[in-house]
Amino acid sequence: MIENPKIDPDKIWFPMEIFQSSIHRYGVRSLARIPAKRFVIEYTGALLNRRQHKEMPVTQESHTYIWQIDSYWSIDGVTDGSGAEIINHSCDPNLRVWFKGKRVYYISRRRIAKGEELTIDYNYEFCDEPVTCHCGSPLCRGTINRLKR
Repeated sequence: MIENPKIDPDKIWFPMEIFQSSIHRYGVRSLARIPAKRFVIEYTGALLNRRQHKEMPVTQESHTYIWQIDSYWSIDGVTDGSGAEIINHSCDPNLRVWFKGKRVYYISRRRIAKGEELTIDYNYEFCDEPVTCHCGSPLCRGTINRLKR
């Protein structure tokens, strides 16, 4: 768990801040209008290979800040995160993920209003049990993970 999250100003394209979110604990909101299809923030952290990721303690909380880049590499946002690790899940997100080599970027899906909370679809695949979603979207599917069928 991240106790004092911060935004790394070198990893953002638009001003933003961390705040107390109604979705979950902390959230990130835009302090400016963001046009569609723009880089917003880079997801940074410790680069983990498959073995390092596998050796991490297996809890739902420990996976919250990890992006799996491919079948070999992951990024752990707890260590040297940019602030993107605090962005909450939504079933109707305003950001999408884009992978470029071993780097992860969040890009705006649509125009984002000043003051709007930034959200991404986590699309978790690491567990078979449903993890309840609290995004509040009319399009909410009820879970932050996609259940295996």
